[in-house]
Amino acid sequence: MVSTYLYVVWTLIFAAIVFGLNMSSTKWFAESEFWLSLVKVITVIAFILFGLLAIFGLLNYQGHHEAPLFSNLTAEGWFPQGLFPIFTTMLIVNFAFSGTELIGVAAGETEDPAKNVPKAINTAIWRLLIFFVGTIIVISALLPHQMAGLHAEGVSSSPFVTVFDHIGIPYAEDIIRFVIITALLSAANSGLFAASRMMWSLSAKKQLPAIFSRVNARGIPYIAVIVTMFGALPGLLSEQFAPETIFKNLLGVAAFTMVVVWMSICLSQFNFRRQWYKQGHSKAELGFAAPLFPIVPILGFVFCLITCISMVFDPEMVVGFICCLIFIAVCYISYACLYKSQHDSQS
Repeated sequence: MVSTYLYVVWTLIFAAIVFGLNMSSTKWFAESEFWLSLVKVITVIAFILFGLLAIFGLLNYQGHHEAPLFSNLTAEGWFPQGLFPIFTTMLIVNFAFSGTELIGVAAGETEDPAKNVPKAINTAIWRLLIFFVGTIIVISALLPHQMAGLHAEGVSSSPFVTVFDHIGIPYAEDIIRFVIITALLSAANSGLFAASRMMWSLSAKKQLPAIFSRVNARGIPYIAVIVTMFGALPGLLSEQFAPETIFKNLLGVAAFTMVVVWMSICLSQFNFRRQWYKQGHSKAELGFAAPLFPIVPILGFVFCLITCISMVFDPEMVVGFICCLIFIAVCYISYACLYKSQHDSQS
């Protein structure tokens, strides 16, 4: 009972912090995201550096009397469980990359989008390659694939904690817990920003009620922020009712909708470039042109589609998959009804 009370209290405190940051100004949102992200960045950089030192034998690593190098990467072949598990886990893997699309969302509120957006895109790509791919290489090199998971054989904590423990970092589990809290705050902060701006954009285009396009003196769509915040609070109930099942389905739904957004971006970019060329324009006229058109948007769309379909093959995510399809259908139906009512009123 006491633990549940503390859970709710701390969640409400963090929710108030995130709400306050989003209601202040875009500057404060960006500043808070910088510091929250800095905690993750420092931790990941330390993990990669210590991991590389352990891989090459410059740091002692538990259970190894010599440099482990990259033997675990090829110990049982490149795909010890086959190719199919790769596709069935891609949805959750892609969830870790959520937030990259915020570069486009924030473009409308930056001072010099022609300069800042391309810079943000290029730096984001390099950061993803270094941080995500780098950590995967370190984990794969230092841990057998049977141990690289939260519920894997012989492991009761995350791979980060296991690697830090084996290297000899004190208080590894407490450090990672703190990092996870800051990462969750960062995800909630950016998620609230993106969702409220999306509601504002849809309202401005008359695809949602006009109330969501209201902004305060600081230019914050406060109604959209409040509604989005209240929409997130029912997640508190998941702690009391089948938390693991609800969490995995919510994670699947969030990842599915995120990947659908990426599919929409690929399709929009593909259609935009086609129309751009049909109107007689050239690639040189674009301020920032995605490379390898049309291969990149086509491949991006296809791989995202495969990722979405992979939910069907996970019994614990089938319910989430069906709910996502129903939600998309409801969105299209509501849009069609709204469009029809607007068309009838104009005629």
